[in-house]
Amino acid sequence: MMMPRREFLVAGGASLFAAACRPAHMLGIDSEVAPSFCFGSPTEREIDLASHLLNRCTFGARPGDRESLQSLGSTAWIETQLNPQRLEDTEAERMLRRFPTLQEPAGELYEYKPRVLLRELVCGTILRAASSRRQLLEVMVEFWSDHFNIDIGKGDCAWLKVADDRDVIRAHALGRFLDLLRASASSPAMLWYLDGRVNRRSRPEERPNENYARELLELHTLGVHGGYTQRDVMEVARCLTGWTVRPSSGFGKGRVEFHPHEHDDDAKTVLGRHIPAGGGERDLHDVLDLVASLPETSRHIATKLCRRFIADDAPEAAVDAVAETFRMSEGDIRQTLRTLLTRPEFVSARGTKLKRPFHYLVSVLRSTDALTDGRSALSDFLTSMGQAPFQYPTPEGYASGAAAWERTLIWRWKFAAAVAANRVDGTRIDVDQLIRRAGGEGLLMAHVLGRQPNATEQEAWKATGGGASGLALLLASPAFQRC
Repeated sequence: MMMPRREFLVAGGASLFAAACRPAHMLGIDSEVAPSFCFGSPTEREIDLASHLLNRCTFGARPGDRESLQSLGSTAWIETQLNPQRLEDTEAERMLRRFPTLQEPAGELYEYKPRVLLRELVCGTILRAASSRRQLLEVMVEFWSDHFNIDIGKGDCAWLKVADDRDVIRAHALGRFLDLLRASASSPAMLWYLDGRVNRRSRPEERPNENYARELLELHTLGVHGGYTQRDVMEVARCLTGWTVRPSSGFGKGRVEFHPHEHDDDAKTVLGRHIPAGGGERDLHDVLDLVASLPETSRHIATKLCRRFIADDAPEAAVDAVAETFRMSEGDIRQTLRTLLTRPEFVSARGTKLKRPFHYLVSVLRSTDALTDGRSALSDFLTSMGQAPFQYPTPEGYASGAAAWERTLIWRWKFAAAVAANRVDGTRIDVDQLIRRAGGEGLLMAHVLGRQPNATEQEAWKATGGGASGLALLLASPAFQRC
């Protein structure tokens, strides 16, 4: 349960965050200091549309983001975010050069130790989310990473998930759903994670492995209430037999192949649709074409998107409209988001969603213009908060609703206290400079909160003495934890 605002801010604030600042160990961090230009802050007492868009369509407003959005206007800003290739992103690209594994072909990834790959993948993900100008892309990368969840700890996923993140999720996050689905279905990492690599029928008595077929229907397309039966699961599994991944020992490791002699080439019936005999590897594409086009899939994806961007209890009218755009556009993700982000339900749902741990941690880094190298101290905090990236063990991915995260709020408070005091290794905040750039403590509070602070919040800030202690209290407050 969330603590009452006044109880948390006033009673616990001063004692929890009065610790003095001490320098962080900055080995490996960029030498540049934060830019000295000033930035604007909200003047309204309630969250306005600019703050709302920055809360929901990004991982938090960096100094200057508000001015950029207002200069474009909300419609043009959304359109720019929907077309990230138009945005120069040299800051994020420069940071990612430190991580050579993120650009390696799948087969070359086996040359690295799994712990190195996980570290670089997590660091790269944090740094992209914190520094990239292509924020809606990063938000959708996180969304699809959960939708097509792969636990990096299972077998060869330790090597192959890096390529999956780049070639499947990032490559198609704002494209067409069918292209994303196809890329995921034939991803070496997904074939490993959901056992598609061992789904074969070399002999009449051999039973296909149904793991991926079940999750394809239940999680990736139709949804748990999508109207399919156990027979449909088995028929889909038959369609997907024969696909495999070359093992880590030998030539061509990590390569996806289709073995016709291990494929069930007899006729099948999936969801009432006849798939004729002799289709071979085409059976995979026929199944994906079918399930991606069904109205149940449109509604399942629309519901998840509305939960992410509007409310944990997705409003039916919004789901209907978003599902219709998804269906009519044949799964065009950009068009689908365009509808969602202009719905009245989205526009009015301000400050109501609890940030997930990753969103919360990155929004701290962005709102404070922190310098960070993304090192393991940040991923350690994410693990304590309950959202270790790429390490959720089961196929449904991390939960989107608030109920899953309220038990670990203490770790958010600890992170807020540590990061504001520069006690998180590899991350530094210049609080005094941030206050100067904002134009004063009150304006900094407005920037962080996305609105003018109320009397209780101002009183709590003063009780801490302001500065780093005040910032820590603000970052741990209920208002900042919501978006």
